[in-house]
Amino acid sequence: MERVSSRQNPLVRQFREVAQGDVADRMLLDGEHLIAEAIESGVDIEIAAFSERAATGPVARRLPGETRKVIVSDPVLDAMSPVQSPSGAVAIARRPSSDLDRVFARAPQLILLLHDVQDPGNVGAIVRAAEGCGATGIICSEATADPFSWKALRGSMGSSLRVPLATKQPLPSAIAVAREHGLRVFATDARGGTPLPECNLRVPAAIVLGGEGGGLPASIIERADECLTIPMQPPVESLNVATAAALVIYEAARQRHTDHVHVSL
Repeated sequence: MERVSSRQNPLVRQFREVAQGDVADRMLLDGEHLIAEAIESGVDIEIAAFSERAATGPVARRLPGETRKVIVSDPVLDAMSPVQSPSGAVAIARRPSSDLDRVFARAPQLILLLHDVQDPGNVGAIVRAAEGCGATGIICSEATADPFSWKALRGSMGSSLRVPLATKQPLPSAIAVAREHGLRVFATDARGGTPLPECNLRVPAAIVLGGEGGGLPASIIERADECLTIPMQPPVESLNVATAAALVIYEAARQRHTDHVHVSL
């Protein structure tokens, strides 16, 4: 492996630019776990940087021969990694394609549509819960946080590398496409909708979730076939969007696989 010991090396700037989202078709993988998940998922990893300790570990050994591998000093790793305490490895990889057709490809569809979910940690947690509960795809609106940002990737623990995702999509158009595929569109609402346990989520379904604080605007709710509400004990009126998504998608999984579903959230 080549070695880099200077924070002025061009590689440091390259990693920073990817971490900041300035390189449209690349993503930053921070930590050996996420790099290992990317290897398992067949992601094209272009460059991987390791601390002295991690350079002899199993993840470094599993990287394909075409991946550029470097050993870096701790100060350089600190500069390359966006996290406060780097875990010893960071990599640059090609982003998976954002393909709307792929999101709808697997039937019976169970798709989440995220409207302006701006916290990347929430987006990552939603993607993780979606994969764990058998969702077939996720569509993110233009203002929803990038599921391939380093924070969202860490939150999803690798699920973003496997779940079919379409990003920067106008939700009215995505809802129209869902209808063309025969899906029933559910809009989540804090009150007044069909209680979640009473919703029929066995059908091909697209579930629309609103962002932090504001929820869904009336213009989106009006496009839905049905509103659903998670019953709450007062005085609690609403939940964090990631928690709400996990409950809804788990209920859908329970209805579809009542006898054998087992999900650990």
